[in-house]
Amino acid sequence: MLKKNKNFIINFGPQHPAAHGVLRLILELQGEKIIQADPHIGLLHRGTEKLIEYKTCIQSMPYFDRLDYVSMIAQEHTFCLCVEYLLQLQVPLRAQYIRVIFLEITRILNHLLAVGCHIMDVGAITPFLWCFEEREKLMEFYERISGARMHANIIRPGGVNYDLPLGLLYDLEIFCNQFLIRLDEIEDLLNINRIWFNRVNNIGIINKNDSINLAFSGVMLRGSGIYWDLRKIFPYEIYSKLNFEIPLGTKGDCYDRYLIRMEEMRQSIYIILQCLVLIPEGFIFNSNIKYIPNSKASIKQSMENLINHFKYYSENLILPLKDIYIATEAPKGEFGIHLVGNNKSIPYRCKIKAPGFNHLQGLNFMSKNHLIADLVTIIGTLDIVFGEIDR
Repeated sequence: MLKKNKNFIINFGPQHPAAHGVLRLILELQGEKIIQADPHIGLLHRGTEKLIEYKTCIQSMPYFDRLDYVSMIAQEHTFCLCVEYLLQLQVPLRAQYIRVIFLEITRILNHLLAVGCHIMDVGAITPFLWCFEEREKLMEFYERISGARMHANIIRPGGVNYDLPLGLLYDLEIFCNQFLIRLDEIEDLLNINRIWFNRVNNIGIINKNDSINLAFSGVMLRGSGIYWDLRKIFPYEIYSKLNFEIPLGTKGDCYDRYLIRMEEMRQSIYIILQCLVLIPEGFIFNSNIKYIPNSKASIKQSMENLINHFKYYSENLILPLKDIYIATEAPKGEFGIHLVGNNKSIPYRCKIKAPGFNHLQGLNFMSKNHLIADLVTIIGTLDIVFGEIDR
């Protein structure tokens, strides 16, 4: 009598160290081969979008730092762009340069953690330690401009909350020059390492059509060879004035995505170095007195200024009866916000589009017929953080 093999169903998580958050996967296995991977999310859900509907714009800002807690400034920036569009606020040129400098610092911070943790998930340890050493240096720049190492919260509708402290640009240039050397050291250790190459080559392949159908963005999309970067396609802030390249993959596997993240860090350094040369003097906030925080010097000038100062911190900005969707090229992909105003100081609706949510939906497609060890590699290259997925 013939025996019938039965597939084995196991839990992966929900607290698996390679999952970068509270992820539970229901895996159907045939031996060690994955037949199906069903992601179960929602275990971290904090109701961020609903909470924002009861907060003013300034009160809502810290929520965006805590969504994807590896790409902090990138998310608060998108929210501020929405508010600025609704209120028709013009951002001074110096503030735009400060924003771009710290957006690219945030991109490097994200990719250092993504690459470092991915390498450690696969089995190496040295590049992980190198990446975190560089992250500490970048977090010092966060701390110098805001006082906080992670949740800087420096961007405000109409500009930035703080000007650059003395000596920061000089120290940033020193960091950029040494960081390029550190990137070369990491690639020298990994790119021709046969153990690393065999673990990531031809794993989790996504071709151009599949990446579009699965609504991928960012590195996941460019890894499949599709030229799509919102900083180039729909430039915002001062990106149209800067020269930088968009690296593309060829096969769309985990190795391609690793190479792209490494090259994107180099391009971010080139962007920062250009900003250090071009950044002008000037204001860091919109000149409309109604939208200027910390305008203590102007309080003494008139009663109207005192009233505006009081209303800014109590009632805050009144969002008109309009709606807008704005997306930016966050480190993990297209981060979008649909903001609906209602002539009140709190928004009627704030819907957040997180790139990691779309990428996680492709996990079953990418991991089918791979081994369990390959699943860890694929999750690492997705670069998911559950603060933005579960929201």
